[in-house]
Amino acid sequence: SGFVMLTNKLGHHLMVRQAMIPRNLKPFPYISGNRMLSGYKPKSNIKDSYKILELEEGCSLDDIRNSYRNLAKRYHPDSGSATADSEAFMKVEEAYRVVLSDVATKKKSNENNEEEEDPFKSKAPQHRHYLSFEGVGFGTPSQREKQYMQFRVDRATEQVLEYRKQRLESQYAMTDLMKAKDVRQSKKVKITQAVERLVEDLIQESMAKGDFDNLSGKGKPLQKFSDCPHIDPMTHNLNRILIDNGYQPEWILMQKEIRETIEQLRKSIVASRSELGGPMTPYRQKQWNHICEQFIEDIRKLNKRIDNFNLVVPILSRQMVHFSADKEIVRAQKTYEALMETREASNSDTKENEEENVKRFGWKSSLFKWLNL
Repeated sequence: SGFVMLTNKLGHHLMVRQAMIPRNLKPFPYISGNRMLSGYKPKSNIKDSYKILELEEGCSLDDIRNSYRNLAKRYHPDSGSATADSEAFMKVEEAYRVVLSDVATKKKSNENNEEEEDPFKSKAPQHRHYLSFEGVGFGTPSQREKQYMQFRVDRATEQVLEYRKQRLESQYAMTDLMKAKDVRQSKKVKITQAVERLVEDLIQESMAKGDFDNLSGKGKPLQKFSDCPHIDPMTHNLNRILIDNGYQPEWILMQKEIRETIEQLRKSIVASRSELGGPMTPYRQKQWNHICEQFIEDIRKLNKRIDNFNLVVPILSRQMVHFSADKEIVRAQKTYEALMETREASNSDTKENEEENVKRFGWKSSLFKWLNL
């Protein structure tokens, strides 16, 4: 019929003669609902769409898709979310379509510019442009390649400088440590040598004055303290000199103290039992029980000292075992009984001697005894 139906930007249908349509005019495609998907979009609409999706221009497709999914979960009516809103979801969907169209348009224009720049350059797959160059740079692939080369040069320079810096720091640190060690060693050697020289000077000065002339062993060899051929005489003499002057190892002093303590405790408990005497009345038995409790506590403390001694003694055969308080009490009781038997035997011998003296000397011995009393 010569008429063609066109659709304008507002979605209105128009009947136009075919002869009136310019040859370079392209009709606007349309879909159901008169919603336009044209390549042309106003700048304000694109900027608003980016704001709705909470994005900035130049973002990647992954960022756009992730933002759209998050907003859809938030505003979709069927999501069950507290912020569900159908109108807001429609705005988000419309903005998503607009942003996708804008990104596709920019991508297509970049590809056209690259073809015009180097038409003879071999074309690589499109996705490889975005996977190469370690994500450095922006613009066309050729521009990104130049930026990436410069980035590699700068990175290599920084790595070389950092390596040289660390190497110099380690060298300086080692040099400082060696210098400090040398200084300490030299000071130590100087002090030792100074002390030795001072002692030697004092000895020589005393010898010159004659302070050593009055010694009984002057000019004689040292007396051997031990005649055992299996002991080094020099080591034995040094040990004997140290012991005589009070320089003894800690474990020897502890062993001596432990032995002296157990002897004192044994004597004290025997003396206490002798003071109580016999027979054992309830009062004396109570006193004896109290003495035994105190003795047990002293033995416990002594055993604790034995544990400390066993920790420091250098020879395993020198270690000591604990003392038993019950055995020591039984031992004290037996010692007391032996003393009582000895005392009774001595008393009986004294009486027999007195009777014999009375028989021999008669009234004279009784007179002398009376005078002594």
